[in-house]
Amino acid sequence: MAFDVAADRYHRFMGRYSEPLADQFVELVGVRGGMRAVDVGCGPGVLTARLVERLGADHVAALDPSPPFVAAARERCPGVDVREGTAERLPYDDGAFDVALTNLVVHFMSDPVAGLAEMGRVAGAVGATVWNHATGTGPLSTFWQAAKDLDPDVADEAALPGTGEGDLGALAREAGLRDVREGTLTVVVPYSGFDEWWEPYTLGVGPAGDHVQRLDEAGRERLRTRCAELLPDGPFEISATAWSVVAHA
Repeated sequence: MAFDVAADRYHRFMGRYSEPLADQFVELVGVRGGMRAVDVGCGPGVLTARLVERLGADHVAALDPSPPFVAAARERCPGVDVREGTAERLPYDDGAFDVALTNLVVHFMSDPVAGLAEMGRVAGAVGATVWNHATGTGPLSTFWQAAKDLDPDVADEAALPGTGEGDLGALAREAGLRDVREGTLTVVVPYSGFDEWWEPYTLGVGPAGDHVQRLDEAGRERLRTRCAELLPDGPFEISATAWSVVAHA
């Protein structure tokens, strides 16, 4: 999947959703001064920056498999130990942190159960979020509806691990986590019009960006037209809901 991209492309594609979601996520988990925290799958440092604000750079670590994202997180969060790596093999000692967080990453892990188990190994508490792609209330729901209207066989993100109701909690329990508390977080994102909404899909980020890149010019125009038909004229808002889990190792 196309996440080995420049950080500014990711920010234009998902940042307007992930930034407010990160604010809610740290509140939900109860991150507070004195804790040590690791951001697993940190991307360009959206959640990492929130952790630094609360804990200080010397109490935060972060990790991501994408070299451009690692570089961006280091630039955004100087003083944080940001490493290149994967959730399934965390390069930290047992119990190194009070809390391990992963924001919008579980569904892209090669082995979500192993990734969550590793987070439980290195931290006493674990928190995770995944967009609700399965029931049409995620940030990309309109895009994937349009894509499936044009090609019913297209592979959207609804089948990815953790995207359905109860799925994220089930993965956490399978990973051996306990006291699993499930919930939802919702953000509302304004757009000035359709062009502002459509442009990020052309940047080649994530499964949606991959899909657009695979289409020929005529196919992209058909998809663009269908998306426009599904959205209001003029300014509008997108409400996007994520599943959340907070658990203990």
